[in-house]
Amino acid sequence: MTLRTQISDSLKQAMKDKDANRLSTLRLINAAIKDKDIAARSTGQDEGVSEDEVLAILGKMSKQRLESARAYEEGGRLDLADREREEISVIEEFLPRQLDEAESARAVDEAVAEVGATSIRDMGKVMGILKSRYTGQMDFGTVGPMVKNRLS
Repeated sequence: MTLRTQISDSLKQAMKDKDANRLSTLRLINAAIKDKDIAARSTGQDEGVSEDEVLAILGKMSKQRLESARAYEEGGRLDLADREREEISVIEEFLPRQLDEAESARAVDEAVAEVGATSIRDMGKVMGILKSRYTGQMDFGTVGPMVKNRLS
């Protein structure tokens, strides 16, 4: 079952269950995917975005909500922070399990060895391999400095 199908089935179930919070989050996910589909069609991709791109969209949405929740907490708006965290939990249902720090370090070491990277100039190649294999499973904002430290 594709990710789009899972999201669509969950949306239908949320409608049946009359779960308004879950439904609104699933609709936001669908809207983000459709926006990317429309943008892809304008560049000549008739079938829309791939599964990897859907995972990237979900990862970005989750990260945005995490940042918003932190900002709301700093501002003393715990009700809004809780709402953002609820949305994160719905979004993360569709993301693969996140790699922990040790697994990420192991993946970085494997990618460096595979490319034969020896200097910071090879960072793009290493990141390319990591993105192709671990999209949705690791935060590349955290992995980037890890790769940089490994190569310097």
